[in-house]
Amino acid sequence: MPSSYTQGGVTVTLASPAVEAATAQLLDAAAERGLAAAIASKDSTVWGPEATPEATSRLGWLDCLEVSRPLVGAIAELRLALKERGVNRVVLAGMGGSSLAPEVITSTYGTPLVVLDTTDPAQVSAALVELDRTVLVVSSKSGGTIETDSHRRVFEQAFRDAGIDPVERIIVVTDPGSPLEATAREAGYRVFLADPNVGGRYSALTAFGLVPSGLAGVPVEELLDQAAAIAPSLAADDGPAVALGAALGGYGNAGHDKLILVDAGSGIPGFGNWAEQLVAESTGKNGRGLLPVVVEPRVDAAAYVPRADEHVVAFGPGSVSPDTTVDGPLGAQFLLWEFATAVAGWALKIDPFNQPNVQESKDNTKAVLEKAGDGPLPEGDPAFVDGAIEVHGDRALLDGASTVADALTALLRAVPDRGYLAVMAYLDRLYEPEAEDLRRTFAKRIPHAVTFGWGPRFLHSTGQYHKGGPQVGAFLQVTATHESDLDVPGQPFTLGRLQLAQALGDLQALQSRDRPVLRLHLVDRGAGLGQLRETAAATAAHSA
Repeated sequence: MPSSYTQGGVTVTLASPAVEAATAQLLDAAAERGLAAAIASKDSTVWGPEATPEATSRLGWLDCLEVSRPLVGAIAELRLALKERGVNRVVLAGMGGSSLAPEVITSTYGTPLVVLDTTDPAQVSAALVELDRTVLVVSSKSGGTIETDSHRRVFEQAFRDAGIDPVERIIVVTDPGSPLEATAREAGYRVFLADPNVGGRYSALTAFGLVPSGLAGVPVEELLDQAAAIAPSLAADDGPAVALGAALGGYGNAGHDKLILVDAGSGIPGFGNWAEQLVAESTGKNGRGLLPVVVEPRVDAAAYVPRADEHVVAFGPGSVSPDTTVDGPLGAQFLLWEFATAVAGWALKIDPFNQPNVQESKDNTKAVLEKAGDGPLPEGDPAFVDGAIEVHGDRALLDGASTVADALTALLRAVPDRGYLAVMAYLDRLYEPEAEDLRRTFAKRIPHAVTFGWGPRFLHSTGQYHKGGPQVGAFLQVTATHESDLDVPGQPFTLGRLQLAQALGDLQALQSRDRPVLRLHLVDRGAGLGQLRETAAATAAHSA
């Protein structure tokens, strides 16, 4: 019989005997350590001496319910004031934890929110409409996120060009003392300060998750109430949060380190994308970690046959998974998964609060831009051109390839044993969503896990795992020529140039680890994407 852990409206069910065994063993060790109570009481020594300094300043999410309550009234008051002025369209500029949680929250409540977590100029340009009723929320924990800073600059200019004072239309969410706070104070913008003792990916129930969601019309107090219902169970040795963490970490240690996230009618659209960042960025380091794989909606979790290195977790009431099922309201699930990820970090013997390799690609992007100056970016010459696609790759990887099909075949063959293929698309996720079909195309036909990430968004998520986790990945990077570009006021680059620099910077980080990487550049976006999808389907079928 499956084992279930239920408290506070949340249920975690372990259906697989193998998952049950791995979880039970780890739960015994956790109980002996007093782990649940230690984490709940913010014991920063749980993850070892090397992690203690970081953990000491990263456990504020355990206090989020008390800290965030006063925000509810302030958000409602501001929303009413904006609404009275006819401002009822909310655009959010943020990356990673600053965008993923609000996107899940507003999608769950059916509340419109325009999310900008991209440097694609077409996607950003598409948001520059209906400015007469638009408010921009600029959200950045560090206050120095280059994407978010660029969005702020673009909207400031757009508001001014439309005869609108940006002071009336820009709201800032950031940490105390950040460069963004200083900029916002100087400009006169309304500022919401977040708890600096909470990392970005653990910030769903803080100002970063609640301010944009509440301004969009979500009853955010309801989320806090849902989380409050599960909070007392966090310290229990048999609570659902510690059980889920033990399942993730214990089964991962047993060789099932690919976490297949399946939405089985949860009513929480996009939750897998939020959990993906939380788990990948928290655990993917020191050559270890859990790789989340977000599969398409409507996949039958019960019928899914896991590969030897996979752990299937399904979300939804009454859903059935071959391994693990999690059900509960959104606010409770946020807190559940944050606590479970901290437990999994203990099991994996890593620090779940740092992200040592995220900064690497940021530094590479800066170096690429600065070194190029006003000249062309260092793309290098393509190995060859096939139709609407330029093919870039190491000569040893391509091994004489002369077509896109040949190049993809070579990349698929380079996926290591117990490895994975990562598809990274620096495209417009709103108007080119069919790119996401590439994940399903390959996943159906090759014996490896396949992930998909929109660039540069994934750099704040699975990008940490790519570089810090087990070095068993192969990488397909897709970039494209822009039909039009967008200037970034006050900066020496356009959005299109920044996006390409981000792709090239991450490419350098992967190549420095001798990982197999193929870059396909679409010289004609529509034709190139169509060609790539057709070729991928044929190549994957041939490789099966």
